[in-house]
Amino acid sequence: MSSKLSADPLHPNRIYPGDCIQVLATFPEKSVDLIFADPPYNLQLQQELRRPDMSRVAAVDDAWDQFADFAGYDQFTRAWLTACRRVLKDTGTIWVIGSYHNIYRVGSILQDLGYWMLNDVIWIKRNPMPQFRGVRFTNAHETLLWCKKSRTQKKYTFNYHALKMANDEKQMRSDWELPLCTGEERLKINGAKAHTTQKPEALLYRVILASTNPGDLILDPFFGTGTTGAVAKKLGRHFIGIEREEAYIQTAQARIAAIPAPCFDEEVYGKFETRRTAPRVPVGRLLEYGLLLPGQTLFFNRQRDKSATVLADGSLRTDDGERGSIHKIGAKLGNLPACNGWEHWYYEDATGTLVVINTLREQVRQTWKRAASGE
Repeated sequence: MSSKLSADPLHPNRIYPGDCIQVLATFPEKSVDLIFADPPYNLQLQQELRRPDMSRVAAVDDAWDQFADFAGYDQFTRAWLTACRRVLKDTGTIWVIGSYHNIYRVGSILQDLGYWMLNDVIWIKRNPMPQFRGVRFTNAHETLLWCKKSRTQKKYTFNYHALKMANDEKQMRSDWELPLCTGEERLKINGAKAHTTQKPEALLYRVILASTNPGDLILDPFFGTGTTGAVAKKLGRHFIGIEREEAYIQTAQARIAAIPAPCFDEEVYGKFETRRTAPRVPVGRLLEYGLLLPGQTLFFNRQRDKSATVLADGSLRTDDGERGSIHKIGAKLGNLPACNGWEHWYYEDATGTLVVINTLREQVRQTWKRAASGE
């Protein structure tokens, strides 16, 4: 990867040098699946920080984190979030991380621009920097905002089951206890931190596993030393980085180049079929494949006194003559506002056992899967 690339969009797995707002303007509209942004926090440090022994704390005092006032920071934030929204797919989402210094201003601007909040996630730091002066609580967390592109957006990626499995088969919560980036993971140049706010790979691992699929394209407009790119490569995703500091670019390039190329087994990287992603199977397919027959009786919730007859087009007919889908008739018999008929209608197999019809739908999907793989 060369830091001298011109912005000739769109080349995955490259770092584009320059100001993110200007570079983003050259990218195609609706071209990325996920955005992870770790923007300047505008920490507004008034004086250098010292420990009780008077040694100096290596605080964030970089020029890129300094703004004249809140108005200037808000203008900058609005500009880059607007540019990001243009390149985000209509099925994509964005993560923005920040501290109490900036995250509330960022959140307000996200909402003003039409983004829709899905979650705020609290990153609880296991090893936060102490509050040496003893005049405030120790800052032991940062906040991530996860948003979809608009309120009306129906489709976006959330790998609920993968996260649950990664969390010892317990539902993943919105409070993440993870350590700071320290030790060997902390990149250094001539013994000094390569970047003052390098994020831990564990944090990005969870973000990327949660909200992308293998092969997706992830944009990081404040690429820094490349944590997003490094984790994306490890998880079989693609990345686009934008970074204006040449030293960061060089460090990121070396870091990512040292990671082995991913394999081609998507399941290794978290691609699991879920109810949302599985191919849609109309009820009529069950009849076409001979798994159900016209005139066959189905039973609602295993209750033999609540039954309906299967018609040739896949609809059901009750004893009183009402016709409709498995969902509509299920809702009627169950006196429910809505019903997923696949989980409530049962057929009688050759042994007389009542079996939920969803098993037949899965048989069709397995048939399609084998055909697609050439088996």
